[in-house]
Amino acid sequence: MKTKILVTGGAGYIGSILVPALLNKGYEVTVFDNMMFQQSSFLDCCFHPDFHFINADVRNTERLKEAMKGKDILIPLAALVGAPLCNKDTTSTIAINKEAVVIMNKFRSKNQLVLYPTTNSGYGIGQEGIYCTEETPLKPISLYGVTKSEAEYELLQSENVITFRLATVFGCSPRMRLDLLVNDFTFRAFSQRYIVLFEAHFKRNYIHVRDVAKAFMFAIDNFDRMKNTTYNVGLSSANLSKMELCLEIKKQIPDFFITESEINSDPDQRNYIVSNDKIESFGYQPDFGIQAGITELIKGFSILSPNKYSNV
Repeated sequence: MKTKILVTGGAGYIGSILVPALLNKGYEVTVFDNMMFQQSSFLDCCFHPDFHFINADVRNTERLKEAMKGKDILIPLAALVGAPLCNKDTTSTIAINKEAVVIMNKFRSKNQLVLYPTTNSGYGIGQEGIYCTEETPLKPISLYGVTKSEAEYELLQSENVITFRLATVFGCSPRMRLDLLVNDFTFRAFSQRYIVLFEAHFKRNYIHVRDVAKAFMFAIDNFDRMKNTTYNVGLSSANLSKMELCLEIKKQIPDFFITESEINSDPDQRNYIVSNDKIESFGYQPDFGIQAGITELIKGFSILSPNKYSNV
């Protein structure tokens, strides 16, 4: 019998990479997504006999409960992602990012495994020079960080759960996003050749979208020895300030002009560095560095129409 996986929000930025990877490994995958961005990520998966799609919203509890039946693994990706989108619709953010996850957890059987992505933006404002580990208290700044952290807490009160505190994700995906920091800064360098930075010294960690998918696959293969806890997932070589990130981009786009402003402040005030030692101790290692991601993005920006690829 094939392992059956339900991925809510599976047509999003991460799911559009993860779902084909799961199919290629021989899993039977059902995607549950309301297609709010009119994306068409999975037209090339429709031929696959083990691919199934349900066009529905996770706030529809009855449809969600029905979709969960008979599944071995649940991957709740459905979320309103990022501070601007969450602030635009706070009611939906709470319902989708937290309440739908709690409902899924309530109605799943004890034997159904859960792999849940949250965000290391939950660390908020860190201490200079001190790495955030999985033991560091969460101090989320944004509604997005709060709802994801609260959903993670609820899940970790249960058994057969693994959660990932993802670094800021980058790279190309069939459901592309340009509002993620590496993607955004690289697009500005590619299209405008300049950027004005606020709080250029603020740091955070980064991870390629394909390495996020790899983390899910790795956790499925190693579930019993990794279960019932959380893991930071990021590039240990990429705890970078905004200025350092821009200088990495400038290596490939030399005429990229970078300047700083002391007048305004960044609406996203998170500032931290992160240790990924815990998941690496189990044998997980990312495949894509920052420079490889920038190369990929530059290729992608020659193809896409930018006004389609943002969450707000």
